[in-house]
Amino acid sequence: MYETLQFIHSYWAYVTLLLIILATLNALKGLFSKGEFKHKDFRITLFALIVTHIQIILGLFLFIYSPNAMGAIKSGGMGSVMKDAALRFSTVEHPLMMIIAVVLITIGYSKHKKKEDSNAKFKTVAIFYTIALLLVLSRIPWGNWFN
Repeated sequence: MYETLQFIHSYWAYVTLLLIILATLNALKGLFSKGEFKHKDFRITLFALIVTHIQIILGLFLFIYSPNAMGAIKSGGMGSVMKDAALRFSTVEHPLMMIIAVVLITIGYSKHKKKEDSNAKFKTVAIFYTIALLLVLSRIPWGNWFN
């Protein structure tokens, strides 16, 4: 089961990253061009939200069933995890940053729905999704992506 979850989580990450980038660029384009927030723009932000939520659920299940993360925490405690850079990355840094990124995307999506003005909608999505994108890009295990 763990290998299946890891496979799905790894390949779903490409879809997730692509949609976050698309939603961010779409929001920035709409903001700078002062365009009208249309149904297409709403769908792009919604699909990015849905895909990131699916990815975080997969990631949390993967974390819970991970023999490396949970085994290291159980055997040596968090002190030993924090001393090992690779283990710290996969056990603390990656999950925490991804959770924060998904929270930011969720907040940005929720806030943009309450705005009436198109420019305000684009600005809200652009701010929250851009910060989330930067967090995601900072904690992707790039070495694993290209192997």
